[in-house]
Amino acid sequence: MSFSILKQIGDAQKKNAVVDIRSGDTVKVTQKIKEGEKFRSQVFEGIVIRVDRKESHTARIVVRKIASGVGVEKSFLIHSPLVEKIEITKRSKVRRNNLSYLRTRSGKSARLAAKDFDRAAVNEVKAAATEEEVKEVIAEEKADAETVKEAKNPKGSGEPEE
Repeated sequence: MSFSILKQIGDAQKKNAVVDIRSGDTVKVTQKIKEGEKFRSQVFEGIVIRVDRKESHTARIVVRKIASGVGVEKSFLIHSPLVEKIEITKRSKVRRNNLSYLRTRSGKSARLAAKDFDRAAVNEVKAAATEEEVKEVIAEEKADAETVKEAKNPKGSGEPEE
C-alpha cells in the first residue's frame, strides 16, 4: 500500500473539529464509558502534561490530576469516538512540550503561572470543512472511483460490466 492511501484512511478517521490543546492547559475531558449495555459520560479534569502527534489521526494528550493525594495520569486519543468533548478551563505559561517534572512536585511547587486567554473563543469548535468543501471532496472521490472502475474494466475488452 502506498503512503497516500494510508494517509487518506488516517484522515478519514479524524474528527473534523478539535480544540487547540497545548501543554500546561487545564482541561475537562468528557469520555464515554461502557458499563454492560449502557454508556455513561465521565469527566476527567487535570493538567495536560504532554501532547503527541498533534496533526496526526493518532494525536494523544496525557492529562494528570491529584486524586486523594495520589497522582493519576490518563492518556486520551483526541480523535477517538469515545472522547466526546475536551474543554479548556485554564491556560498556563510553559516553555516545553513535556511537563514530566510535575510528577515529582506537589503543593505550591507544582503550580503553573496562569495566562490570560479568551475561554469562549478557544473552546468554540470550528468545523474544518464547510458544506461546499465536503461536496467537492465527495465529487472528487466519485470521479476517482469511476476512473479506477474504468481502468479495471476497459469498455472495449468485451467483458460485461458489473
